[in-house]
Amino acid sequence: MISTAVLADPLRLAQSLLRCPSVTPTDGGAQIILGQALEALGFLVEHRVDGPVHNLIATMGTKGRHFGFAGHTDVVPPGTGWRTDPFGGTVVDNVLYGRGAVDMKGAIAAFVAAIAQRLNMHLPIGKITLLITGDEEGDATDGTIRILEALASKNKIPDLCLVGEPTSGTLLGDVIKIGRRGSISAQITVRGIQGHVAYPMRADNPLHRLIPALETLRTHPLDDGTEYFEPSSLQITSVDVGNPTGNIIPGAAQAALNIRFNDRYTGKELESWLRAEISRFIPDAKISVAISGEPFRTEPGPLTDALETAIEMLTGIKPRLDTGGGTSDARFIAKYCPVAEFGLVGTLMHRTDEAVPVADLRLLARIYEALLSEIFKS
Repeated sequence: MISTAVLADPLRLAQSLLRCPSVTPTDGGAQIILGQALEALGFLVEHRVDGPVHNLIATMGTKGRHFGFAGHTDVVPPGTGWRTDPFGGTVVDNVLYGRGAVDMKGAIAAFVAAIAQRLNMHLPIGKITLLITGDEEGDATDGTIRILEALASKNKIPDLCLVGEPTSGTLLGDVIKIGRRGSISAQITVRGIQGHVAYPMRADNPLHRLIPALETLRTHPLDDGTEYFEPSSLQITSVDVGNPTGNIIPGAAQAALNIRFNDRYTGKELESWLRAEISRFIPDAKISVAISGEPFRTEPGPLTDALETAIEMLTGIKPRLDTGGGTSDARFIAKYCPVAEFGLVGTLMHRTDEAVPVADLRLLARIYEALLSEIFKS
């Protein structure tokens, strides 16, 4: 059994988690290791398998404010060119290397350490639930969504929830995420008639209809941003005809795009706009749309106040409340309770040689411990 004294330092648990090759949706033993650590602290741990995904729910306490911590043990593929084993959890010059060190096994280890620190100091814990998924980096259909459904069915949704995503920009503590933009993706397929480029009258080039439609979408100003959100952004991510040679007019063309949008819109409104604009140029285009998240924002209140107090106390930094960046599982949690995100500096996440200074890992644990003090004192 792991002792609370050992778990109070996040380094050992972070290394153990990093040594699990948990490329989404594979677990690689990460949640077993995490579950054992939490059981050593007195948590009741439930291991779930939802579809191909491993999820974990851990609970402690029965009284007072109910605080949730959400995170993910799955990681993106490591790629090549690492100076250390991406699944080695190696420390070099007081820096911990490994895929997931920043995003976000390090933050999970720091939160566990924060609880261990409180137990070692005989401080009150209150009611805590950890919502840990192995599906954040994947399709996110069998992860946090399933955990929330399970908790809601038992009326066990936390009152407040923190997600340990790497929100900090350049210094640990400089940014708290209080919301995220929405995301909508579209695939467009245009049919034509293949032919020789020297005889265009015998063919129908689908690119000549697709490109003007894309240019209209690209140059359309969506908005100038709102009080808490930056401007919405449409990005064309792919145009493809699969053409093997340069003297063939293609018989079909495909394009893909994504819009990250603020609270001026809903996903359905943007879908309607996309379909209408594309249909003006290509009435017979096949359009497939996926809305992976709506914009959300948590009003400043008890959660953000407690985070700001904890961060300033230990770093001297007054964090900025921000909604930028990509999507996260906070978009699902926001439908159930107030949620914010705070974690390590994110500059190295998903990169070769992903790493975190051991000092930052330990400081994050202290910030999380101070946060729990603020949460459970009222």
